[in-house]
Amino acid sequence: MFVARRMSAPLYLPQRLTVPCLKILLSKGLGLGIVAGSLLVKLPQIFKLLGAKSAEGLSLQSVMLELVALTGTMVYSITNNFPFSSWGEALFLTLQTVTICFLVMHYRGETVKGVAFLVCFAVVLLALLSPVMPLAVPTLLQASNVPAVVVGKLLQAATNYHNGHTGQLSAITVFMLFGGSLARIFTSVQETGDPLMAGVFVVSSLCNGLIAAQVLFYWNAKAPHKQKKQQ
Repeated sequence: MFVARRMSAPLYLPQRLTVPCLKILLSKGLGLGIVAGSLLVKLPQIFKLLGAKSAEGLSLQSVMLELVALTGTMVYSITNNFPFSSWGEALFLTLQTVTICFLVMHYRGETVKGVAFLVCFAVVLLALLSPVMPLAVPTLLQASNVPAVVVGKLLQAATNYHNGHTGQLSAITVFMLFGGSLARIFTSVQETGDPLMAGVFVVSSLCNGLIAAQVLFYWNAKAPHKQKKQQ
């Protein structure tokens, strides 16, 4: 009897731990995959701007608000010591979004303003990550992500609707952001247990879905000046 009990115990414990372990592994795998993918998410958008030497179709206000949301998530996560796999893409997306902001200003003939923006952003980021910064500030910044994301994406959606096309907006970037925000809902719940983090990604998924739907709707639409060239 003693031997039978010793042999049956190892068979029983893994069965109880299977589901939690699978959730953890899936969450870690998704999280690391999202972080790795984030290195490439906005590069198509950056290359499209550089190739066209134009920022037509992009709403600067929308990009700025997205930058605020990404910065808020990054600072809030660092302050709360969340696992890097649960927020790491915010770091890389922030760097890429800052680059897009500068390029939009540059191609609008506001290069000096763009350089000043880069300097100001670096100073603000260092201040937010300073040890003397009260915890309430990153929390408030993260809480402001919901309106920032909603307003930012609605501005881009309005720009697309007004133009009747998506201009230099990269479809690859849009769809990758949509997929990443959907996956982040699960990883945020699993790895951080923070309802504020999960809520932001729920809202972000809905808004990114709206832009993705517009990309599909305007897939064959072209900017007026491109239509004239073809004629």
